Amino acid sequence: QVQLVESGGGLVQPGGSLRLSCAASGIIFSIYTMGWYRQAPGKQRELVATIIGGGGTNYLDSVKGRFTISRDNAKNTVYLQMNSLKPEDTAVYYCSGLGDSGLHWGQGTQVTVSS
Repeated sequence: QVQLVESGGGLVQPGGSLRLSCAASGIIFSIYTMGWYRQAPGKQRELVATIIGGGGTNYLDSVKGRFTISRDNAKNTVYLQMNSLKPEDTAVYYCSGLGDSGLHWGQGTQVTVSS
């Protein structure tokens, strides 16, 4: 059974930082492409960042230079370091894993950027 469990969300002031974590089980983590998506109220889910097994990354233009995705294959965990957060980053953030058993999702973690 595949499980992706996110943690690290919360309330932060504009300009602040948060680090999201996603612990995976039930998959051969090292060969999976891992990603972070987000969905704000009334908007479609959008891809924020991805990282392949070898470490190559891609980012949504609006988060480039502020967010960093990384992975620890020994811990089956993917991270999203978010710096210089803006109110428009407020959303539910979802971890995703794409590999030989298909596309899997975590349950989501709320990130709220507000003063």
